[in-house]
Amino acid sequence: VGISLILFAMVPLVILPLSSIFIYGLSKGPTHFWQALMAPAALFSLRLSLLTSAVATICNLFFGIIAAYVMSKYRFRGSTALMITISLPTAIPTAVAGFALLLLWGRSGLLGQFLERTEYQIMFTTAAIILANIFVTFPLAFGVIKPALDNLDTHYEDAAETMGATRWQTFRYVVLPSLRGAILTGALLTFARSIGEFGSTIMVSGNLPMRTQTAPLYIFTKFNEGDIEGANAIAAVLAA
Repeated sequence: VGISLILFAMVPLVILPLSSIFIYGLSKGPTHFWQALMAPAALFSLRLSLLTSAVATICNLFFGIIAAYVMSKYRFRGSTALMITISLPTAIPTAVAGFALLLLWGRSGLLGQFLERTEYQIMFTTAAIILANIFVTFPLAFGVIKPALDNLDTHYEDAAETMGATRWQTFRYVVLPSLRGAILTGALLTFARSIGEFGSTIMVSGNLPMRTQTAPLYIFTKFNEGDIEGANAIAAVLAA
C-alpha cells in the first residue's frame, strides 16, 4: 500500500512533468530537436552553465571542506552563530541573494563603487554568475561533508599522529580519503544546484544573449518569445 501511494504521488508530480519534456521534444522528430539544440545561442548558454557551475563547485568544495573541518574539530565561542551564517543562503530566496550581490558589487554598490574607478565591473559578467552560484550553493557541500567528519573514527588520526605524521599529513592521507564519498556527493549536489540556478543569476547577469545568458535563462527567454521548441531543447538537456 505504501509503495502504491508513493507511486500515485510521483506520477503526476514528478514522472509526468519530466516525461512531457522529452515527449514534446521528440514530437516533431529528432532532426527538429537537434536543430533547436545546435542553435549558437543554445550551445553558448549550455557551455556557460557548465563552466560557471564547475567553477562554483570547485570553490565550494574547497571552502566547504575547510569550514566543515574547522567546525567539526574545534570548539570555540560563536560556533553556533557561524553555523547559522553558513546555512543562511538556503533560507534566503535566490532573487534576494542576487539583489544583495547587486547592492554590494553593482556600480553604486558598497564595494562596486570602488571598482568603478578601475573601469572593471563584476556585475553582468561571467564572474557575477560564478559569484551568485557560490553564494546560493555554499551550504550544500558543507552540509554533506560536516556530518561525515563528525562520524569519522578519530582513532585513525590518533594513530597517524603517534607515528609522527604532521597535522597536514594526517588530513591529507587519513581524513580526505575517508571523506571521498561525502565530497563526491557534495560536488554533485552543488553542481546540480548551480547549473539550474535562475533567481540570483537573472539579477546579476543581465541575461545578455551570447554573453551572460545561462541555460535556465535561455529557456526563460525562449519561452517568453514563444519559441517553445528552442526552450524545450535546452530543458531536455538539463532534465537529463
